Parts: sequence; structure tokens; C-alpha cells
Amino acid sequence: MSRIHLRLSLTRKANLMTANATVTHSILLVDDDADVLAALREVVHRDVYRVVCCLSADDALKELEENEFAVVISDQNMPGMKGLDLLEKVREIQPYCSRVLLTGMLLVDTLIGAINTGEIYRFLPKPWNRAEVRATVDNAVHRYLLLIQNDQLQAESRALNAQLAKANETLRQNLELVTAQNVAIDRAHEALRQNFEHSLGLCFRLISTFYPLLGKQAQAVVEICRNMASTEFFTEAERHVLMTSAWIYDIGLVALDRPLLHKLFTRPEVCSPEEHALLRHHTIIGQTLAAFVDQLQEVGATIRAHHERFDGTGYPDGQAGENIPWTARCLAVAVAFVQTGMPKEQACDFIQEESGKGFDPEAVRLFFRTNRVSNLPRNVKEVMMVELKAGMELARGIVTPSGMLLVPEGQVLNEVSIAKLTNHGRLHLVTERLLIFG
Repeated sequence: MSRIHLRLSLTRKANLMTANATVTHSILLVDDDADVLAALREVVHRDVYRVVCCLSADDALKELEENEFAVVISDQNMPGMKGLDLLEKVREIQPYCSRVLLTGMLLVDTLIGAINTGEIYRFLPKPWNRAEVRATVDNAVHRYLLLIQNDQLQAESRALNAQLAKANETLRQNLELVTAQNVAIDRAHEALRQNFEHSLGLCFRLISTFYPLLGKQAQAVVEICRNMASTEFFTEAERHVLMTSAWIYDIGLVALDRPLLHKLFTRPEVCSPEEHALLRHHTIIGQTLAAFVDQLQEVGATIRAHHERFDGTGYPDGQAGENIPWTARCLAVAVAFVQTGMPKEQACDFIQEESGKGFDPEAVRLFFRTNRVSNLPRNVKEVMMVELKAGMELARGIVTPSGMLLVPEGQVLNEVSIAKLTNHGRLHLVTERLLIFG
């Protein structure tokens, strides 16, 4: 890069960095007639513009080599180099500069051709209209700024792509390291592709070897999901997806360094935003790795979405409500319950408090219905919304999150009260646990 081009590049960056301040853009006027030049300068000059005047094309070229200009306005009929020839050189020296031709007589076809080929941006007739000149200059400066900003965005995009490529290479190296440390997995690679159950076992052992706590948590999650999946609220395919995902939902964490993972688990408050971002990326990596275990896309989609929140504030995609796969909504409750690190009673309270916010209320009800994690009287049982039937007696009143009583405790349900609950649930969600005597 030449010294002038380097200097111009630095100037562009400085201009962009002060975009919110008063920026003076340079305008170059070229005409061999000093009176015309003075008159044109009087029209163009304003507080936001620095105007430089040249009486010849040669002087203009010297200015262009030393300084950056947003707009060059040149007369066509000058001795020596004509205006179009000068503007063609301007294009070579400063390609982002907007080039305007000032002419009293020139064939229209020549002007249109010059505009279409990009040699000039606009042309102004002699004699000119004052308002038209000012509008043309303002638009030309705006075009110049857009070109520079576009160039900067492209440069940033290239830099980000380079960073992404570097991150992908780091990920590849980390995966190779994990593979090298697990000789048994290398030997069983062929079996991993041929036998699903064997593959699942190998991946679980990889997770447990990489970070034993993950293995212990996965076993607890599997037990909870097995109880949930044993109900009639899953198709056979959904049961398979939920159980497979429960074993390897955290497989994406093997892409992180062990010390970083340990810090994220034990001292998350001291982790940087970048480190938290790496953790959030593990669901996407997990989706990719899951494809090597099970060809069903739903398994990868469930792993990707198990940290989404019902209210749409989760990651990585910000999905909400029923846009989150049903299997992922159920897996999210199981994972959260296991990973809270709280005593069982407090963990149950946390799950219930997050019903309708972090978790699908139906998934929460199914969790409590199928897992004996809270103490209920013998004659009280938990049901799902779709299980409500006329004749059931409520063991606990149902209220909205705002405190409005929908159905009181002890009421025997009928078709009307069930329809009221169902309709309210469609509009505002019923987050309460549904407890009945029976």
C-alpha cells in the first residue's frame, strides 16, 4: 500500500470514528476561469464543507495525491486535460470520491455514457442553478460516505470470517485432542456408526471422561426423562428423541477447555462475556455432534433448543412457546431441576416459579406428575390440562399469575369450568399445578 493510500485509509477511519461530531468534508473545485471558480466556491462553501479550488487539472491531481476529497467538481472545457479525462484519473486515485462534471456544452450521449460507466456521478450545466448545485453536492457527499461505510463493513465482515475460521480450527483441534485422549473411542469408531446403542454409550462415556460431573447430571436427567416419556403424551418417535437427547444433551461442552468449563460451573460470576458466549454456543455444537449418533434431525434440534425459554429469552435462537420442540421443553425442565444444585424442595419451588416463564407449564406439570419430587397427600394426584374431566374435584385452587382466582379449591369440575380453564390457558397460560382428589 502506498503512503498516500495508507494516509487516505487512516483519514476515512478517523472520519467514521467522529460520525457523531461535526465533520468537515473536503470538496475540490477545478476550473480554468478564476471568476467561475470563485462564484462556484461561494455556492458550495458551507460550515460543514472545506472547499479547495484549483485552476488546472495538474494542480488538482497534486491535491488529490495529498488529501482526500468527498467530491470533485470539474469543468469540462479546460486547456490541456479535459474534465472527463481528469475525473477518470480521480476515479483511479480516489475511487470513493463522487465526481461531478461542470459543462456548458457536451453531447447528452457522452454524458450518459460517462455516468453509466461510473466515470462521473452527476453533471451540472452552465449556467447553474444554485439550489441544484447544493443538492448535488449534498447527495454526492452522502454517496461518498455510503461507499466508505460499505467498504468498512466488508472489511469487518472479512475480519469476522477470519475469526470464525480460526475459532472453527480451534474447535477442530480441541475435538482431535479429546479423541486422542479417549483411545477406546478411536477403536470403537466403526462400531459407533453401526450400532446406535453402542454409539450412545460411547458418547456418554466421552462426556463422563471429559468432565465427570456432566455424566452424573446426565444420568439423573435420563431418569427424569424416562418417567416423562413413559406417558401417553409422546409418540414413539418423540420418546426416542427425548431419551437420546437426555443422554447427550451436553456433548457440545467437550469443545471447551476443561479449566474453562470448570470455572463456568464453579465460579460463573468471574467469567467474561466472551467465556459465557462460548458456553452458550455448546448447544449448537451439540446439535452438530448429535448427527454422528442419530440421523434423526429432531435429536439435534432438541439438543440445540434445550436452553430456550418459554418466554423467548433463552438461547441460541430466542424461540418461544410452542415453537420450541415439545421434547426440548420437557428436556429443559429435567436439566434445570438437576443442575440447580439446590435441595429437592427448593428445586421444585424454582421449577414451579419458572412455569410460564422459563418452562412450558404443561412440561412442568408432566415433570411433577411423573417424578416423585414433591410430597403430596395420598389422596391427591397431579394431572395435565388435557386430562381434566367432568367430575374431578380440585385439591388446590387455580389462580392466574396476577392472582385472579379461576377455579376455587374443592370445586367439582364440569364441562363449563374445564372450557373456562382451557380457553384461559390458550390466551394467558395456566401456570399452576393441577391437583385433584382421587
